[in-house]
Amino acid sequence: MSSTPLVSAPDSSSPAPVPTPAPTRAAFLFIFITVALDMLALGVMIPVLPKLIIEFKHGDVAQAAGAAGLFGFSWAAMQFVFSPLLGAVSDRRGRRPVILLSNLGLGLDYLLMALAPSLTWLFVGRLISGITSASYSTAGAYIADVTPEEERAAKFGMLGAAFGLGFVVGPALGGLLGGISLRLPFYAAAGLSLANALYGFFILPESLPPEKRAPFAWSKANPLGSFSLLRSHPRLLGLAVVAFLYHVAHDSLPSVFVLYADYRYHWGERMVGFCLAAVGIASTIVAALLVGPLVKRLGERRALLIGLSFGAVGFGVYGWAPTGGWFLTGIPLLAIWGLAGPSLQALMSRRVEQSAQGRLQGALASMAGITGMIGPLLFTQIFAFGISSKTLYLPGAPFWASSLLLGGSLLVAFLVARDAAPASS
Repeated sequence: MSSTPLVSAPDSSSPAPVPTPAPTRAAFLFIFITVALDMLALGVMIPVLPKLIIEFKHGDVAQAAGAAGLFGFSWAAMQFVFSPLLGAVSDRRGRRPVILLSNLGLGLDYLLMALAPSLTWLFVGRLISGITSASYSTAGAYIADVTPEEERAAKFGMLGAAFGLGFVVGPALGGLLGGISLRLPFYAAAGLSLANALYGFFILPESLPPEKRAPFAWSKANPLGSFSLLRSHPRLLGLAVVAFLYHVAHDSLPSVFVLYADYRYHWGERMVGFCLAAVGIASTIVAALLVGPLVKRLGERRALLIGLSFGAVGFGVYGWAPTGGWFLTGIPLLAIWGLAGPSLQALMSRRVEQSAQGRLQGALASMAGITGMIGPLLFTQIFAFGISSKTLYLPGAPFWASSLLLGGSLLVAFLVARDAAPASS
């Protein structure tokens, strides 16, 4: 069953569109590195940013904790506001300039943070980082532009692998260089981002030809306006609900993992770092090696359902695990959850025209920004209740909550993720 296109097709009397040039391996590599650097932008700060904030607060840990929470909330807010804007700009001006300028801006922002003379300037740098890191939506649109629909899940999986790689390398690099100087990780990241921008200037081709670009409208480029695209088709809206529940569930890990591991298993920094690295490596293996073959064999719908099922079970293991050893057994289960994200992205990208791929990816990234603001507040409160309640002592409550959220996501996906037809049909 074919779906109604979300964007009107060009008039049949217009000249035949020029086919999009096939991307080179170098272009795909550049997009992969760009996404990895975006994640590194977050990961490199995990071990050093709190300590730098403590330094600016003259050793007052309580005040530093409050400031760190504000930093995290503000970063997610910038993602929420600017992801749909950059996506819409890329639909109008092309993907290449947005991606290159984002890389350039991220590199310059790292320099600003490295040189920040006060907490205020560090905060400004964090805000800019949230804006420039919002280029993930454009990277996703680039992949959708140049990849046949049946291969998109595999390519989106590679973007997921870039996320995992950045999550592994970022904290490790930040910790290593931070041992020398708290500002050195920012200088290193600045050099990588600026070098990547220069490299992309010479090798990255444009993926969106002029005849397939869409007019820019502020009503569609703002966060709320971008969601109108998700409401324009019943199945697309249902898949957006799946994505929302998916992202909320995911935010339990960065929100409470360190607190949970310290409270329940008495893990120190080394064991926490080992566990985070294991999570990143397992996720990268699934995204890079398993998503493509399994989606090709199972189809996007079945891969999505299987991924969500493993995610629900994995979070259940996390919440139940009475010892650290049992907790570690949940890592490979949760890694298979990585089948869900690329499959979901591929199913959604089938339902919009090429000229709206940037808006779609921007809307999804903006949604992730919303959950990034909700998750820390939600799961820290659930954790606090779980360990302080006199009637129901449940330290794993945040992960049980994530398991239930993914169970709801699985039910919605079962109902709506079917008969996915391309937007052009």
